[in-house]
Amino acid sequence: MQKEIEPIAQGNVSHSAEAEIRRLIIEGVLAEGERLNEVHLSARLGVSRTPVREALNRLAAEGSLEARPRIGYSVRPLTEDEFTQLYDIRPLLDPAALRLAGVPSQGQLARLSTLNRNLVRARNADEAITLDDAWHLELLAHCPNRIMVELIERMMLRTRRYEMALMREAAGRTTAVQTHEEILAALAAGDLERACRALEDNMRSGREPVIRWLRTRKTR
Repeated sequence: MQKEIEPIAQGNVSHSAEAEIRRLIIEGVLAEGERLNEVHLSARLGVSRTPVREALNRLAAEGSLEARPRIGYSVRPLTEDEFTQLYDIRPLLDPAALRLAGVPSQGQLARLSTLNRNLVRARNADEAITLDDAWHLELLAHCPNRIMVELIERMMLRTRRYEMALMREAAGRTTAVQTHEEILAALAAGDLERACRALEDNMRSGREPVIRWLRTRKTR
């Protein structure tokens, strides 16, 4: 069940507003193409317009929103063109980051195995995607190129909208548990290149289901 807009707690108000608005976009509470009203958002979040405007600016730079002069902000529609451009980046970035990170320690492999077991038991789409993202970030935790990891985190945020929308509208959920196991087996054997190839396959595996769903939507 989708959560409605929640008041922002004290702290870094602008970043909290950004996280809440992003959640509302990802979960579909703010629909594709919907025009956002700063005054209404401020009132419902319980904050002033300044942190909301700052949050909207960052979400527009991230690509979740469109900003048009004299019109304001609206939720960017989900499109096949955007998705393919976004999704094709991860099969390049993740294996490169893993090569730099090297073979994980035994402790890290154990944490990855635990996350994968938890992924099998995920109760809903949001939990499954969150655990899958956590698994990948743990895998790349020791990559020395932090800018590369930050780019991966940004891609996770951008593609999450598509993954959540697919699961919400098509009522389907797939996990990458098996390919995660293949990656872990290769790493346990010290075969970094085999693990990187399996990771590339893992990153490509989620592409086609989303594209098929997006094409189905266009015919409705």
